[in-house]
Amino acid sequence: MPELPEVETVANGVNDRVRGQRIESVWLSSKPQTFKTPAAEMEQDLAGCRIIQVRRVGKHIVFDLENGDARSGVLLQWIVHLGMTGRLLVCSPEVPLPAHTHAVLGLSSGRELRFVDPRRFGRLAIFRMENESVEPSHQSTAQGFQGPGQEPLSIALADFQKLFRGRHLPIKSALLNQKLLHGVGNIYADESLFRAGIRPKRIAGRLRKAELERLHVSIQTVLREAIKLGGSSVSDYVDADGVRGFFQLQHRVYMRTGQPCLVCGTPIRKIVLGGRSTHYCPHCQR
Repeated sequence: MPELPEVETVANGVNDRVRGQRIESVWLSSKPQTFKTPAAEMEQDLAGCRIIQVRRVGKHIVFDLENGDARSGVLLQWIVHLGMTGRLLVCSPEVPLPAHTHAVLGLSSGRELRFVDPRRFGRLAIFRMENESVEPSHQSTAQGFQGPGQEPLSIALADFQKLFRGRHLPIKSALLNQKLLHGVGNIYADESLFRAGIRPKRIAGRLRKAELERLHVSIQTVLREAIKLGGSSVSDYVDADGVRGFFQLQHRVYMRTGQPCLVCGTPIRKIVLGGRSTHYCPHCQR
C-alpha cells in the first residue's frame, strides 16, 4: 500500500498538472465498492468544478474544489485513497484506457485525470466543507478533511512524545496506528526504527526520552528522503506520469531478510509483528 512519501509524490505531481483546471466531464465505473459517495452524486458534484489545489493529508489525496456557486472559496473536496494498487494518472485522451479504470475526469486543458485500481481497495469520496471556506489559492492551508491522526512531517517533538506515553504495545505497531501518526506504513516504520537504533518489539510507553527524540528525527528524515526520491516502488506504485520511485534502492532493512546489515554486517532478521512483516538488525537495534 502506498505510504506517505508515495502519496505525497502522487499528490504533488497531479497538482502540478491539474491545478487551476476545470472539470468538464466525469465518467465513473459501475464498481460500487470504489465509491464512498454514490457515483451519481459524485458525478454531479465534480462536474464544472475548478481544481484549486491537490495535496496530501495522511495517506489521502485531497482535491480542493471551487464549484460554480462557491463565491467565498472551496466548498467541496474530492478525497482519493489509493488503497493497495490505486493510481492517479494525467494523460491525453488518446492514450488507451487501462483496464480497471474507475474514474475519468475530462479537464479544460484537454487532458484526462484517471483513477486506476486493479484490486479495488482504493476509495473515492466527496467531503463537504459545511460553513467553511478556503481562500481560492494553492497556498491555502489545510482545512476540511483532516485525516485520522497527527502529521509526521510537522509534529513537534513534545507532541510526538505524548503520542506514545503509557502505550503498552510494540513501537512498530504504534507507528502503524493511523490514529496516532497518519501516513507512516510498514516500509518507513522499519526504516525509521533502524536509523533510530530501536527494536520494533520494544514497548512504546517504555522508550526513553532520548530514544523518542532519535525516532522523531529519523521518521522525518526518512520520509523527506523518500519524497525526494519519488517514494518506494516495491509493488504497483508509480507517480502521476506512471514512473516508479527510487527510495527502495536506499532501504537499509526493509525486504533485506538475511542480507548483511549495511552498518555492521549482521544478517537482517524478519519477524511478524501484528500481522505485518517486520525487518530489523539485531545488532544495531536495541
